[in-house]
Amino acid sequence: MDVVLGVDGGNSKTELLVVSVEGRPVAYVRGPGSNAHAPGGAEGCADVVAELVERAGLSAPAAHGSFFLCGADVPADVAALTAALQTRRLARRVEVDNDTFALLRAGSDAADAVAVVCGSGINSVGRNAAGRIARYPALGWETGDWGGADALGREAVFHAARAEDGRGRPTALAELVSTHFDLASAAAAGEELHYGRLAQARLGELAPGVVAAAAEDAVAAGLVLRLADEIALLAWKALRDLDLLERPADVVLGGGMLHGDGPLHDAVLAGLTHHAPHARPVVASAPPVIGAALAALDAVGAPAAAEARLRAAVGAALAPEPVS
Repeated sequence: MDVVLGVDGGNSKTELLVVSVEGRPVAYVRGPGSNAHAPGGAEGCADVVAELVERAGLSAPAAHGSFFLCGADVPADVAALTAALQTRRLARRVEVDNDTFALLRAGSDAADAVAVVCGSGINSVGRNAAGRIARYPALGWETGDWGGADALGREAVFHAARAEDGRGRPTALAELVSTHFDLASAAAAGEELHYGRLAQARLGELAPGVVAAAAEDAVAAGLVLRLADEIALLAWKALRDLDLLERPADVVLGGGMLHGDGPLHDAVLAGLTHHAPHARPVVASAPPVIGAALAALDAVGAPAAAEARLRAAVGAALAPEPVS
């Protein structure tokens, strides 16, 4: 039986879906994060994916593999990841791109659509009916980007410390930071972070508390509004670059911080109304790995019924098998 691979690789987890060319799920597994910018680089990322393929029980190369990976940000990243994955012979044909494209494919079938992901970081991509693609480096502050759980957590520590010593406004974030990290003060948390005794990666843990505090705390509310505006601006930029500002287009919202209702979601919708009034917000319901698998099915010319069959399987509560 010929199969395709779809992979969604993120900071905290990597999901792999093996699907027959008729759209029937064969295996669905989840493992650790595979960010190509982590110490292991492209080779480390490929090792994580290869381990998942082995656990999925794939004994021969798939017909096509669509690997949508966190850290595939610039052409050099894509080239290095493609070479590393080709060496492992996981698929006869290898396609590598940023993981935001998995969200886009999973969240919308529209010819005119963009996606914004807000998880630990933030990014956007898009496509239009003429075949043009919008993509951006999204490397962080160096490329003008701010947002995601990590950035929100960093700002929470900053404002909490200033509230404690009087340089900033009083805020519930001071207690949030000290309590979450079980330390005497936000300043103590800052010291632990600075000297590496508290991992910077843990900053993102503060993000849900910041959003929850926004209903009653002005400083938290300001941070949530700032993040919402960044998300809306990313959508606006992609829509502008694709000449889609003046006509309806889907804006797929995904990532750990953009699931469901709440103050951030509401603020994003308000921001989209302001920046891109013709946008049609779509909260992604299918996991991004489905988008990777759908892209692989597209690449082998699978019939439309294959997509419908795969999406129906997701609707029937298809869930991954965790891999330690």
